Amino acid sequence: MDQRLKVLSAGILSLIVTVGVARFAYTPLLPLMLQQTSLDTSGGGWLASFNYIGYLAGALAAAAVPNLRLKDQLYRLCLVLAVVTTLVMPLSENYLVWSILRLIAGFSAAGGLLLASALILNWLIRHGYRAELGVHFIGMGAGIAFCSLVVELFSALDLDWSEQWSGFALLALLLAVPAWRWMPRPDLSGMTTSGQQLVDRPPSRRFNHLLLAAYFCAGWGYVISATFIVDIVQRQPGLESKGNWVFLVLGLAAAPAVIVWDKVARRTGYVPALLLAYVAQLLGILMPALSPTLAGALIGAVLFGASFIGAVGLVLTLAGRFYPTKPAKLMGRMTLSYGLAQILAPAITGTLAERLGSYDLGLYIAAGVVALGAALMALLWRLEQHEPALAHAG
Repeated sequence: MDQRLKVLSAGILSLIVTVGVARFAYTPLLPLMLQQTSLDTSGGGWLASFNYIGYLAGALAAAAVPNLRLKDQLYRLCLVLAVVTTLVMPLSENYLVWSILRLIAGFSAAGGLLLASALILNWLIRHGYRAELGVHFIGMGAGIAFCSLVVELFSALDLDWSEQWSGFALLALLLAVPAWRWMPRPDLSGMTTSGQQLVDRPPSRRFNHLLLAAYFCAGWGYVISATFIVDIVQRQPGLESKGNWVFLVLGLAAAPAVIVWDKVARRTGYVPALLLAYVAQLLGILMPALSPTLAGALIGAVLFGASFIGAVGLVLTLAGRFYPTKPAKLMGRMTLSYGLAQILAPAITGTLAERLGSYDLGLYIAAGVVALGAALMALLWRLEQHEPALAHAG
């Protein structure tokens, strides 16, 4: 197999394992756990928040680790943690145990999303390839689609919630092996293979702060649909069995979208492309509340799936381009902002849904936060003409 293809395949598989299974399997399994265990909607929201607290810790670790060799070792640890936490999840119904496991699983998600992104982007730059992460982020959409299809298969086999978690653990183990083997050990030199010096071009502090705030807003919008979309759909009259299929459509929309967003960014620049992604994400979040029908849910899933992955991929690619010698530096800070929103939003939304009997208010709040993020992106668009680092990064 071609070396570039192996490296990109390792990244895709790492995302399916650490973000797909360790994070997204919980979403289609949540309605089943609400039915078959003592878990309630509020508790389900808090479990999602614990997962993102772990993810935040993983982002801190990714940003703090000083060199690519240690990042590579941490990446491999995250693959192991993703498999182990999935395996142990069905062995207990204790809420404290679940909380700890979701916390550690969240930590492992940083392996595919941040550490693999940093390792792959550095490898691409060093070997003279286009510095884009679109192909890598296919793994996020593929992970969502994979989890949806697996839950449908397991449900057809009449497996209960614990058996489905065990099945996911086995599948994660099988996928983790090539994700481990195909990721090359990093080159620590400051040169490309053609002998060019790698140079960091950091943006201004003002640009950094605006981007951090805007990415926080994207994280809030992302986590509401990513956590609750299956339960949101299945609470609608006549859509009780459609939640997993809507989640599948979301994943299928996300998988190819990352490559499209790379092409959009080449034509418009990164900040205008991000503004477009925010507007699409806003519409995708609102659709289930504005149109509580299957058509509304599917349109929302397509818009949301295609846009949230664009925001993540474009921001992390941009961060890596600012710091080609240490790409996880700004990636980690961006993810801390994104992760903080993901801690707060599920707990608040789950509690509101428990008290009000509907997710509508949570969806409107999420849409408002993403609208604020779009406004911040518009400010960044005006600022970018004064940022020479942006011209080099684009």
